[in-house]
Amino acid sequence: MKIYQHPKPSEWANILQRPTLDTSKLETTVSEVLEAVRTKGDAALKEFTSRFDGVELDNFQVSETEISLADRLTEDGLKQAIQTAKANIERFHQQQQLQPEVVETMTGVRCWRKSVAIERVGLYIPGGTAPLFSTILMLGVPAKLAGCREIVLCTPPSKDGSIHPAILYTAALVGCTKIFKVGGAQAVAAMAYGTESVPSVYKIFGPGNQYVTAAKQLVNKSGIAIDMPAGPSEVLVCADETANAAFVAADLLSQAEHGIDSQVVLVAFDIGFVEAVQTELQSQLKRLPRRDMAAQALENSVSIVAKDRSEAQQIINAYAPEHLILAVKEELAFSEGIINAGSIFLGNYTPESVGDYASGTNHTLPTNGHARAYSGVSLDAFVKKITFQQLTKEGLANIGPTVEMMAAAEQLEAHRNAVAIRLK
Repeated sequence: MKIYQHPKPSEWANILQRPTLDTSKLETTVSEVLEAVRTKGDAALKEFTSRFDGVELDNFQVSETEISLADRLTEDGLKQAIQTAKANIERFHQQQQLQPEVVETMTGVRCWRKSVAIERVGLYIPGGTAPLFSTILMLGVPAKLAGCREIVLCTPPSKDGSIHPAILYTAALVGCTKIFKVGGAQAVAAMAYGTESVPSVYKIFGPGNQYVTAAKQLVNKSGIAIDMPAGPSEVLVCADETANAAFVAADLLSQAEHGIDSQVVLVAFDIGFVEAVQTELQSQLKRLPRRDMAAQALENSVSIVAKDRSEAQQIINAYAPEHLILAVKEELAFSEGIINAGSIFLGNYTPESVGDYASGTNHTLPTNGHARAYSGVSLDAFVKKITFQQLTKEGLANIGPTVEMMAAAEQLEAHRNAVAIRLK
C-alpha cells in the first residue's frame, strides 16, 4: 500500500482513484454475446457455455434430483450457518415492509402509495473463483419477502456440468423458482431477452466479473432494469489510537482477497499506526490461500494519514466507499459526519465480514463512488411504488379551480376541461 501523509485536498481525487479498465473493447465483445443470445437463444448459450466454461450442456435447468443431491452433499454445520444468516437477513428486511398511509391533502382529496412486487426478477450468482452462495441470501430473501412471483437464478457450471452444492441448497432454501447452469454475459442476455429455456425477467440483480457488469449496463440501456452500477469490491477503514492494527489488517485483506481489481483504503492519524498495519498485512498475507490475488489488490491501495477527525470525514465522503469501518473512539458520533457510504461498520468488534454474511444488512452495495447517489439493495429494490388518488365530489370542487387555473396557464385546454366538465 502506498502511504500519503497529510496530502492536500486538491490531491485527494488522484490518490483515491480506483483501478480503471478500458471498457471500449470489452463492450464490443459483450455486445456480440448479447446479440447472439437474443437472436439464437439456447443455441448461443450452448456455444458460449462450451467456449467459456468448458462444458457441453444439452439441458441448462437444474433438476429436482440435483437439488436433492445438493441438500445431502451440504454439510450440516454449513446448513445451520446458512439458516442462521437467512433468519437474520429476513428479520432485518421484514422491518422494511411498509403499509400504505392515506394522506388527505385537502378535504375530499385522498392520496396514498402502495408497494407492488416486481413480477419476475433474475439473480446472477458468480461461481468462478468463489461460490457466492451468501449473495443468494442477500437477493433471494428480500425478493421472496417482497412477493416476487418468479425468481430466476443463473450461475456458471463447473467443468463437469455441476453447480456447487451450497449454491443449490441456498437457492432452494430462499425459494428460487428456476435455476439455470448459465454464466457470464450470456446469462445476463438470457435473463434480459429470454430463450427457449430461460425466461426473461424485468430486473436483473447480482455481482459478477467485468463481462457480467458490462452486460448488465448494456441491457439496461435497452430497457431492462438492473440493481445498480457495479464495480470491484472495496473497503475504507478509518482507525485511531484505539484501534487494533491486527484487526485493521485483517479487515483490509478480507476485501483485497476478492480480486486483483479490488481496492482497500486506510485512513489513520499516526504514521506509526500505519506502519504497524503494514507489518500485519505482510504477516497475515502469507497465511492466505488467495494471497497472490490479495497482494495484487494491495498494489491498487493506499494509506492516508489525516490531520484530524474532521479531515478524515472529508476524505471518506470524497471517496464514498462501498464498505466503511470506523475503528475510532466515539464511533457513532463520528459516523454522523459521514454522508457517502454504502454500509458502515462501527467499532473494533464489527468486522465487515459480518455484513457480508449474517448480521442482517444487505451486502449488495454501491461501488466505484456510486454511494454518493445510490443505496444498497433492500426490499425496496424488489418492488415498484404505485401512487393512488381518490376524490369525492366535494374534493373535486375544492381542488378543481386550482387545476383549471394551472391548466389554462399552460394552454392545455383539454386538461382544464376534464375538471370543468365534472364541476358543471
